[in-house]
Amino acid sequence: MELGGRGSPAGPGPALGQGGLEALQHTVGSVLSSYGWYMLLAVVAVYLLVQKVSRSLAARPSARPGAAEAAEEPDVVVRRQEALAAARLRMQEELNAQAEKYKEKQRQLEEERRRQKIAMWESMQEGKSYKGNLKLNQQEVESGASASAVPKSKPNKKPLRGGGYNPLSGEGGGTCSWRPGRRGPSAGG
Repeated sequence: MELGGRGSPAGPGPALGQGGLEALQHTVGSVLSSYGWYMLLAVVAVYLLVQKVSRSLAARPSARPGAAEAAEEPDVVVRRQEALAAARLRMQEELNAQAEKYKEKQRQLEEERRRQKIAMWESMQEGKSYKGNLKLNQQEVESGASASAVPKSKPNKKPLRGGGYNPLSGEGGGTCSWRPGRRGPSAGG
């Protein structure tokens, strides 16, 4: 049963072991020479990562005793939860009150619009101009709204130009004026 043809036993012989070892050394040497720095940096990064994870795990149990103390005193937890529930209830009541005020304001505005439409319809039926009544009603609404808001005073502004200014006439424009360019071939070249 000769597999190799040399008459050696079925297992690897000493001559084949030497050749395999040299091939392994050559392969490892070429890999290290090509990727040695990358492998060294990867090993350092993994080491630093393991150190950081171990520190964070060591710090975590120190935070747990505070949680354990709170768990040991359920009355503190119950009081905290009751205070939180009371605060939520207060905020919900405030929100409900604001919603009611908003709905009431919307109802008043809708009622005012309905009154204006009725007044406009009645004035149209009588053959009167409804625009005048509409303007009066709007002024009343604005005066009511402005009474609640802070009135802003508008300063008397002087117009920027006189009433007779016409930009198309070319008069009174000052020193700036536009003139069309020369006709003819362009001077580029």
